[in-house]
Amino acid sequence: MRPFIVAIDGPAGAGKSTVSKLLARRLGFALVDTGAIYRCVALMARREGIASDDDAKLGELLSRIHIHFQVVGEDNHVFLDGQDVSSEIRTPEISMGASQVSSRPVVRSGLLALQRRLAMEAEKGAILEGRDIGTVVFPDADAKFFLEASPEVRARRRFEELFQKGVESSLEQVLSDQTQRDRDDSARAVAPLKAAEDAVRLDSSSLPLSEVVHEMENEIQRRLARRGA
Repeated sequence: MRPFIVAIDGPAGAGKSTVSKLLARRLGFALVDTGAIYRCVALMARREGIASDDDAKLGELLSRIHIHFQVVGEDNHVFLDGQDVSSEIRTPEISMGASQVSSRPVVRSGLLALQRRLAMEAEKGAILEGRDIGTVVFPDADAKFFLEASPEVRARRRFEELFQKGVESSLEQVLSDQTQRDRDDSARAVAPLKAAEDAVRLDSSSLPLSEVVHEMENEIQRRLARRGA
């Protein structure tokens, strides 16, 4: 029997990463941060001076990129070619770069097999978070969720995250970058950000993340029980 696949989609700042990490720990599932994979591509392209619309060079880059995840303490660390880039891929510049490269069909198709393989290697189950998991990567996922929040709440969360990491920015700039990224992610021709028709939608604007996790976990446990039966 294949691993139990959980798809969590939604825009930046909705709380996907925190919720996914907590769920994975509580359920004993593997965690695949697909957004981090695209960020790694953006980081590697930036390091090598490859433009975000240079399909030929991006395709060549994908043929030699190596990404893996490893839980260190309570954090899911991201390794690019053996180097821990967990902090480096979270800067505003790489966030925008990830949105740009993810709009390229050559990148999305090239990473599709990697995302699926990382999930299918899980012993019990896997949680994948991103923007097109329930619609493209695993349209047959066992449980699908679409997590959202108001733009203001999401921008505030991102601003606080950057502040804690020592990244200089302003709330206005974070909101502006987020608005642009939302527009790019939703309008792209390939795998745009949208909720799967059968996804459970949750708004975390006024809900504590603990309650969001509780609702998701209960739904997953119900579906696990049905699958077992």
